[in-house]
Amino acid sequence: MASKYAFDDNVRLLDGGTQGLYLLPFLEEADTLIVFDAVDYGLEPGTMKIVENEDVPQFMGAKKMSLHQTGFQDVIATAQLMGYCPETLLLIGCQPVELEDYGGGLRDTVAAQIDPAIQIAMDHLKRWGIEARPGQSDQSLLADASILRDAYEEGRPDADAACRTGDDRFFPVAD
Repeated sequence: MASKYAFDDNVRLLDGGTQGLYLLPFLEEADTLIVFDAVDYGLEPGTMKIVENEDVPQFMGAKKMSLHQTGFQDVIATAQLMGYCPETLLLIGCQPVELEDYGGGLRDTVAAQIDPAIQIAMDHLKRWGIEARPGQSDQSLLADASILRDAYEEGRPDADAACRTGDDRFFPVAD
């Protein structure tokens, strides 16, 4: 989205990644928040589901990889408790193919939903009176260039060379 569209200064694009509670200041500043995420809805892989406003937190309960990880649902709940959750919330969620592939990239089924998800966001932005122009947005709050999708996929070893499900020495496979 940031590489195709330019917005006025009142629109900020960022990669929240796994920043958890560090995202709270951004929620405090925002009147409107659009979140793109992989969400386990229990649906067919690649299925997109759009959730808005008060329904968003109940759909943000994706699996956590550890008890120390703060999920985005926790971030929204904290912002609500502190009284500065954005007034308008939009979750554009896509059912992942695989949740246990630690370090894995997007499967083709999910990657095929990137452009449709961006179009959904653009349609909502237009309805809210926010216009986009062809060009590029400020990318200073996006992921480091080394982990952007193309660079990440090119540098990632295949599943045979890098375990994706945990180390068998520590996570034995159940019989």
